Amino acid sequence: MSHLSDLLRERPLVQAPMAGGTSTPELVEAVVRAGGTGFLAAGYLAPERVEEQVAQVRGRGVSAFGVNVFVPGPAADPAVVEGYRGELHAEAERYGVEPGAPAHDDDAWDAKIDLLERLGVPVVSFTFGCPDGNVLRRLQEAGSAVVVSVTSVDEALLAVARGADGVCAQGAEAGGHRAAFDPARDGNLPAVELVAAVAGAVEAPVIGAGGVMTGGDAAALLDAGAAAVQAGTAFLRCPESGARPAHKRALADPALTGTALTRAFTGRPARGLVNRFVTEHPEAPDAYPELHHMTRPLRAAAARAGDAGGMALWAGTGFRRATDDPAAEVVGRMRREAALAGARL
Repeated sequence: MSHLSDLLRERPLVQAPMAGGTSTPELVEAVVRAGGTGFLAAGYLAPERVEEQVAQVRGRGVSAFGVNVFVPGPAADPAVVEGYRGELHAEAERYGVEPGAPAHDDDAWDAKIDLLERLGVPVVSFTFGCPDGNVLRRLQEAGSAVVVSVTSVDEALLAVARGADGVCAQGAEAGGHRAAFDPARDGNLPAVELVAAVAGAVEAPVIGAGGVMTGGDAAALLDAGAAAVQAGTAFLRCPESGARPAHKRALADPALTGTALTRAFTGRPARGLVNRFVTEHPEAPDAYPELHHMTRPLRAAAARAGDAGGMALWAGTGFRRATDDPAAEVVGRMRREAALAGARL
């Protein structure tokens, strides 16, 4: 546990792993050189691409970084998935593409665990569940500290009992997918409340996440008991971010005024900007990753057309405070603001 504790004590501002191409090696490097901890996202990437990104980060002389992995879940009811396909016909016609096949897969789970064990990256974090203790021990024996993302005290207790070195407590304000082990049992507490509850229940470092856009936001989570804080949306518009240009523009678009949790794009609850697609598909089923694969061609077509109305615009509740400044400036500003609030980032 000391390896993780030491890292977070030295670099308590963590850049969230954002899958889908947003967490680039360039973003990780910029955050780390500015004094933070960077994260790559293995979700949706082939293992070979994960290995390439780790090599790029290490080739830049960066060592304070981690890699996040999605924990696979059960297959969905095929009939439910097919029912949702019917809802996508109009969307498919709009862009002149066909929905993807509603495949269930484990995102190359075994291959990614084998790879990360071989690479021995400083930190490996998990989302959507907690692997069994054998997986955690394999990574720890390879030199990695292990963090599990949680949305409740019960999830945190389970993660620590299985041997996790620390947990990332994801509050309701966070953008992107909810980390809940079971979406139906999401704690969905505000970040400050969740961090205080988790920090009081486990003897392990807690990374607080959700709504961290300023140093003041970070200070509030540190005061609640977090050892470090994680920010994602704050970096979305940075030039080093790999987010689509239309996504970056949408974060500053006055026509998009709020966020909501939606299953419409992937079949798993995720917070994003409320756009046309979210509004038109309010009853999407719990079916991840089947819906993700089914809507992927539609989302890609919308992005090519620059149509934010058909894209998954993941964002936290504080999205309006995201700037297009370089990541180093974002980190520096947050650290100065935290200092004014009596905290150290």
